[in-house]
Amino acid sequence: MDLQLNGKVFIVTGGTDGLGLATTRVLLDEGANVLVCGRTQAKFDRFAAASGINAGKIAFQQGDTAESCLPEKLRTAAFDRWGRLDGLMISVGGPPPGKILETDDTAWRAAFESVFLGTVRLMRDLAPHIQDGGAILTILAISAKEASSILPISNGLRPGLAMLTKSFAEELGPRAVRVNALLPNLFGTDRLKRLIADGAAPVGNIALGRMGDPAELGRMAAVLLSPIASYVTGAALSIDGGQLKSL
Repeated sequence: MDLQLNGKVFIVTGGTDGLGLATTRVLLDEGANVLVCGRTQAKFDRFAAASGINAGKIAFQQGDTAESCLPEKLRTAAFDRWGRLDGLMISVGGPPPGKILETDDTAWRAAFESVFLGTVRLMRDLAPHIQDGGAILTILAISAKEASSILPISNGLRPGLAMLTKSFAEELGPRAVRVNALLPNLFGTDRLKRLIADGAAPVGNIALGRMGDPAELGRMAAVLLSPIASYVTGAALSIDGGQLKSL
């Protein structure tokens, strides 16, 4: 299917790893131009060299979502390179695991600045520069709907971001700028490998009986960012292989 993305310009945060990288690959395959934001230039350089992508189709901006100046840096980089912006995907590294009674203020503040306020700031500050008919997508987690026993900070922050999807969608609707969220569970990323250490991924409660491949999320993300999903906005869509047993 042609996602009608040829020549369009997207910013992808967390685009050098995991789910962000998987989405970057699909967007590039569909002919889009992608400004990748990440903390490490070396990771981007390895991907760019291995992918064989035309250098004119991809660029890198180093940054962290906790930085208040990041939206302006990204806007400037995108417009200097391609002169427009059609969409934004925000993928932020998840907060550390732990138990709620053992999670201190420092951990909460750091996660709030990066995961919550960083996401809100990017959406708020970049939305005015996105072309009418464009799209914004956030990558959250199923903890927006179902609490995780090991990710209390995620339990606290993700539901609020999912609800803000509705607020942004309503305010940007008159410009046909769509705003959606994806709620993943277990995907074969480096973060998941760190969380489970040497253990097996807990897939017994997943209907499909396996964890997801990042490429599967990348394809769904690209669809939601594309004109193909022109009547989908304000949605928080689970992509979890059937783990959630509620709507």
